[in-house]
Amino acid sequence: MGTTRLGRSRVEVGALGFGAVGIGNGMDRAVSDEVAHGAVRAAWDAGVRYFDTAPHYGLGLSERRLGRALAELPRGGYTVSTKVGRLLEPTPHRSGERDDQGFDVPAAYTRRWDFSADGVRRSLEGSLDRLGLDRVDLVLLHDPDDHWEQAVDEAYPALHELRSQGVVGAIGAGMNQARMLERFATETDVDAVLLAGRYTLLDPSAADTMLPACLRAGVSVIAAGVFNSGVLATDEPVEGATYDYTEASAEVRSRAARIAVVARSHGVALPGAAMAFAARHPAVATVLVGARSAEQAARNADLFARPVPDALWSDLVGEGLLRQEDLG
Repeated sequence: MGTTRLGRSRVEVGALGFGAVGIGNGMDRAVSDEVAHGAVRAAWDAGVRYFDTAPHYGLGLSERRLGRALAELPRGGYTVSTKVGRLLEPTPHRSGERDDQGFDVPAAYTRRWDFSADGVRRSLEGSLDRLGLDRVDLVLLHDPDDHWEQAVDEAYPALHELRSQGVVGAIGAGMNQARMLERFATETDVDAVLLAGRYTLLDPSAADTMLPACLRAGVSVIAAGVFNSGVLATDEPVEGATYDYTEASAEVRSRAARIAVVARSHGVALPGAAMAFAARHPAVATVLVGARSAEQAARNADLFARPVPDALWSDLVGEGLLRQEDLG
């Protein structure tokens, strides 16, 4: 896979990245250490060289598992990103309980929002310890939706300083909304933004103003959540599939099924179309896709590598399932 530099930094990412939510027992589904390790190795074997994680994912479990798998690989051969904004504080008295934020792990830590400069440094120090690394390549402000002022006034300057000192290679923000990421792209000097779920076949809303703004500003976009948490992840949308982490409505499933029919007529599987749609926008540097097993990681890479004819997008526009302006 070819690589692209993030913004004006020297940090490079491949066209397909590995999202490590699943190996942190995300979506309340536990996997073993061995299965998690196999997922990372399968992604590597398929050519994936960009790996993203966060303290939030499994209360540090994702970082620990990713670090153990990457320890077997050459450090100069991959790019790692993690996130700041949530500090993990030990709660040993709750270790017999389960986490209540979507991860099947013991509640041995609690998350505390902190976008202060000190919080950024403490969070990054904890991440490096869990990952077993002396540096990460990209650090992202994680979900500062309700913390804009502190994130911009305190956390962002701290990241800017760390980048200037060479401690990290690139900085940015990661969120599930486009509006605030557009502000980061236009009002700060970030290298990249990670956008989850807002540039997909079912919700291409970021194409309206955010992606063009990132192009103008020279800010790279990491497109995540391209399956909208599940409904676009299978060849045929199924009852009970999730859309943005809740059960997809019949209307959403019907729309996804119509897209699948058009994709299939061009020999393209629905998840392959979902990844290809995000990847084709000129603002997007990489598509970040999660996997919790070797089989999922290998299939994602295989589908991503398959060619997708331009006629597919034309037909989706013709069927009223996309707008021409959604295509970038």
